[in-house]
Amino acid sequence: MAVPSRITSKAKARMRKAHIKLSSPNLVECPQCHEPMLAHRVCKNCGYYGGKAIVEKK
Repeated sequence: MAVPSRITSKAKARMRKAHIKLSSPNLVECPQCHEPMLAHRVCKNCGYYGGKAIVEKK
């Protein structure tokens, strides 16, 4: 069985783990109300998607 001949240093291990992170969501401008919204989803502010009212706001 293969066994590493040397221990991995803290610097090497931390460099490898540095790429594991969350990315911010890609926001686009709603064409109806011009608020930031998630792409390909109904706007939370106005309820429109694709130029049509999907959710009625009171």
